[in-house]
Amino acid sequence: MKTLIVYSTLTGNTQKVAEAIQEVFEVQADLAPVEDNPSAEGYDLILVGFWVDKGMADKKSKEYLSSLRHKKVGLFATLGAYPDSDHARQTMIQSSQLLDSSNQLTGTFICQGKVDPRLTAMYKQFPEGHPHAMTPERIARLQEAAKHPNEADFTKAKAVFAEVRRQLLAGEI
Repeated sequence: MKTLIVYSTLTGNTQKVAEAIQEVFEVQADLAPVEDNPSAEGYDLILVGFWVDKGMADKKSKEYLSSLRHKKVGLFATLGAYPDSDHARQTMIQSSQLLDSSNQLTGTFICQGKVDPRLTAMYKQFPEGHPHAMTPERIARLQEAAKHPNEADFTKAKAVFAEVRRQLLAGEI
């Protein structure tokens, strides 16, 4: 089973997750940054990883996802919010809706990742009461995000896509 893992990264988080997932597929998986606009032709499975920008896949990943046709596709993402939050769930739903209906979504994974320092600096400039102002909760979340992705995240990502691989090889999807 030939696999293509395409990723977009701003701070290196998503690339690290992509590299961990590649271990599941070994030599049968090619890894490429989305900026290279890799062709999906000849691949049995396309995994697309992105960083979350305003509740959606980043712009380059949105364009790539929208271009895919007649493929089995898995999604993975990194974001500053908690991975079990409504924000994270909605991000994956909205991002999966970028796929043409001819594609088959095979699996998804999302984890926290450290936030771009420029964004954190911007948050600090917002006045108290602004929806993106630095609150104690936001500070705690950003501190937690700075610890990710970590080995536990990599293990979870590998498990998700090892199951996708197993199901594909068994003809279940």
